Amino acid sequence: MFARYTIFYTPPPGDLFEFAARWLGWDSRAGRAMDHLDLDGIDVAGVTATPRKYGFHGTVKAPFRMVDGQNRAALEAALEGFARDRAAVVLDGLELSVDHGFLALRPKTESRELAALAADVVRQFDPFRAPLTDGDIARRRKAGLSPRQDKQMLDWGYPYIFDDFNFHLTLSGRLAPSECADLLRRVEPLIAPHLAKPYRIGALAVMGEASEDGLFHELSRVELTG
Repeated sequence: MFARYTIFYTPPPGDLFEFAARWLGWDSRAGRAMDHLDLDGIDVAGVTATPRKYGFHGTVKAPFRMVDGQNRAALEAALEGFARDRAAVVLDGLELSVDHGFLALRPKTESRELAALAADVVRQFDPFRAPLTDGDIARRRKAGLSPRQDKQMLDWGYPYIFDDFNFHLTLSGRLAPSECADLLRRVEPLIAPHLAKPYRIGALAVMGEASEDGLFHELSRVELTG
């Protein structure tokens, strides 16, 4: 059983995904825990505790509870139909960087095509989303949302969409500036060989948050073939 669903970008099988699964300690595609990479002087398990449950991903449609009357099969079928009409997005590349206090892979340059794809996903799949609870709203507002972000949260279930969309593949929780700088220095040479240039965003995945352990599992992944 799955408590929530989401639509993420997940990389194809290969060196980058395998590196990130070991780094995070969770392979969301295989549904299994992984031994962390061993970096002298770095508590990798501690650094990755927050993003581990989601697996290696870029958020496109944030996690949501399924509305009454919809189900996983319908969501997966809808994504398959959506993907047939949407083309892959090609980025100049990804780079490891620190922003808002956490380490992540981010596009080297802004991509209007990627932003448009994400906006279409937010709109098209919103009928699957159950309304936020009062607890959800209160938790989100602790982040100090702008008026626009607050309205987006209320209207679409998530504040960081449309003009506030910031695509990234998270590799750490929030850290002190000195920790971030050291982590960036240590991890960058390890992950750089796995970053294709240009970098292709060529598929989207339906993910489910398992009720028993709160970990996200890749349920299906479809290629963008439009």
